[in-house]
Amino acid sequence: MKHFWQEFVSLFFPELCVVCFEKLIGDEEYICTDCFYHLPKTNFHLQNDNPVEKRFWGKFDLVKASSFINYVKGSPFHNILTEIKYRGRKELGAFLGECFATDLCAVSAFSSVDALVPVPLHPDKLRKRGYNQSEWIARGMAKTLGKEVLSGNLYRKIANLTQTRKGVYERWENVEDIFAVKQPEQLAGMYILLVDDVLTTGSTLTACAEALAAVPDLRISVATLAIA
Repeated sequence: MKHFWQEFVSLFFPELCVVCFEKLIGDEEYICTDCFYHLPKTNFHLQNDNPVEKRFWGKFDLVKASSFINYVKGSPFHNILTEIKYRGRKELGAFLGECFATDLCAVSAFSSVDALVPVPLHPDKLRKRGYNQSEWIARGMAKTLGKEVLSGNLYRKIANLTQTRKGVYERWENVEDIFAVKQPEQLAGMYILLVDDVLTTGSTLTACAEALAAVPDLRISVATLAIA
């Protein structure tokens, strides 16, 4: 009966692919089969010293890093991040997180993490947006990896301005000393996967890592849904 009702509703309000905006059919979710096949996946998880890892060289100790897709402004796939971050499609973030983690399972440096830690939002922004897109991406990844998501210990203590349209130097200034850890002892000795939505200069993730430096014997890998 539920399936019948869903089919009936779809006649009037069809689910559309977030990339090409064509009607989804069958078991397709969020992205049609053709667009999913053409996702600009990086496959960086299979490469040592890949472009994601290079962005953190000399900034903090890193075990491994990767991004799922290339983000190119103006491309048909640009809308994926817009839908997740600004249009309330948090479930799309979780779905793509699951897909990303399916690839990461092939690499022990990712599959062996103890837990996932999403980059936090400031409480004011969280209340305004209603959700943390990075946490939803992490939830999807954690479901596939069979790990837990640790939220709340790493927190954003300062409500900094958005990074959008800022230059490289401005981005680094904008995130300086804005994160902190509430209870470092709870993360002591762990191996975590730090998760964010988009990697640009790496300034936000580096600021998180600097705050996490207060945790004894902590090892960090990084995963972002996209790289600009």
